[in-house]
Amino acid sequence: MVNLYIDPGTGSMLFTILISAISAVVYVVRILIIKAKTMAGIKNQNERNAKKIPIVMFSDNKRYWSTFRPICEELDKRGQKAVYMTASPDDPALEAKFENIKCEFIGEGNKAFAKMNMLNAGIVLSTTPSLDVFQWKRSKTVDSYVHILHASGDVSLYRLYGLDYYDVLLLSGDFQEKQVRELERQRNLPAKEIRMIGIPYLDTMLEHAKNYEVKKSDVTTVLLSPSWGASSLLVKYGSSLIDQLIATGYDIIIRPHPQSFTADKETIDTLMAKYPESERLHWNRDNNNFDVLARSDIMISDYSGIMYDFAFIFNKPVIYTNAEFKKDPYDAWCIEGDTWMLSTIRKIGRELNGDNLSEVKTLIDSCIKESRETSKIQEARDETWCNIGKSASLTADYLIEKLAEIKAKEDASGESAKKQVEKKKPAVRKPAGLESKA
Repeated sequence: MVNLYIDPGTGSMLFTILISAISAVVYVVRILIIKAKTMAGIKNQNERNAKKIPIVMFSDNKRYWSTFRPICEELDKRGQKAVYMTASPDDPALEAKFENIKCEFIGEGNKAFAKMNMLNAGIVLSTTPSLDVFQWKRSKTVDSYVHILHASGDVSLYRLYGLDYYDVLLLSGDFQEKQVRELERQRNLPAKEIRMIGIPYLDTMLEHAKNYEVKKSDVTTVLLSPSWGASSLLVKYGSSLIDQLIATGYDIIIRPHPQSFTADKETIDTLMAKYPESERLHWNRDNNNFDVLARSDIMISDYSGIMYDFAFIFNKPVIYTNAEFKKDPYDAWCIEGDTWMLSTIRKIGRELNGDNLSEVKTLIDSCIKESRETSKIQEARDETWCNIGKSASLTADYLIEKLAEIKAKEDASGESAKKQVEKKKPAVRKPAGLESKA
C-alpha cells in the first residue's frame, strides 16, 4: 500500500487553488444570471416600448371634443400617430375620419378608468382633473401626464387636488400659473412643467363666428346658462328667477351645465317638470353650444366659464348672480382673495341678486341697449386667452417635442443598461497565492 504524503505548503496551495476555482465558477455563474436577467429586462422594456402608444388623448365626456378636435386635426396633418380615447359612446369623435388618429370608445365610468390605469403610452393628454385622487390612477407605463384646460378662467376652480399629480399643464394666462405655483408651495409639491398655449376650442369658435349666419328671433332671446353645485344659479334661485324671466315675454333658453343632470338631478328634474317646453321657453342640451350662444342676445349665469366664451367671442352683455360662491370644495379655498373669474365678471357684467330679481326685465333691457365698454372685455380676454388662433399648433408642437424627449431618454437608458452588462463581464483572475509559489 502506497502512502501519499503532501507537505503542508503544497496542500495549502492546492486547497487555495480549489477554493479559487470554485469561487471563479460561482462568480461566472452569478454574472451570467445577472446578465441574462438584465438582457431579459432590456428585451421586455424594448417590447413595451414597441407596443407603447405615442400619444393618448383621454376625454371622460363627449362635450370636450371641441377642445380635442383641433388638436387631433393638427397632429393628423403632421402625420403624428395618436389615439383618442373617450368614455362617451356617442362622442362625435367616433365619426371623425383621420389617417393618423384612432378614435375609440373605452367604456363608461370605472371601466374607462380601469383601461386608463393600465395604459402603456408616452404621453396622456387630458382635460380630466383629479388624476391619482379618485378612481383614475397614474399608470406605471405612462411617461408623462399633460393637462389641457377646457375653459378660460381659474385653474383653482377644480375640486381639491385637481391638478396636483399631473406632470405638465398647458395653460392660457399668467394668473393661472401663479395659482398653480401657490398650491405647489403650500403642498410641498414638485414644480410642474407649464406651457402657455391658449384655448383650442375658443380659437375654433372665433374662426367659426367670422362666417356664421345667426338665426335671429323677432324677440329678445335670453340664455340662462348656469354652472352646477350648491352655489349654482338654478339651485339658489330656481323657480323665482324662471318665473320672472317668463313674465318678460322674451324667448328664454335654459341650458343647464351637463354635470347638473347628475349632481343637481333633483333640482333639474323638478324644474323641467314644472316648466315644460313651450313657445317661449326651451331647454337646451346640445353637445355643441355655438348655435345657442350665437342667437342669444344676453346671458344670465353665475360663475360658469361660459360667460366668458359668450363675451369674448360675440361681445354680448352678461348678467351674473351673487350666488354666494362657496370655495370650500375647490382649490380656490386654499388661495386668498377672489378668484379671477369673480373679480373679472364684476368688470364686464351686471349683477342680479335677491334685491333686484323682480326687475330682471329692466336689467336685461338696459344691458342690451347700453353698449358695455369693449375695452373691459378686451382686457379680460388678454388676461386669460393667450396665443389666439395658435393653440392647436402650439399644443402639437409641444407634444411632438415631448415625445422626442421621451425617446431620447429611452435610448439613453437602453445604452446605459447595455454598458452596465458589459462592465459586469467576469475578469480572468489567477488563484490567490499562486504567484508567491512560482
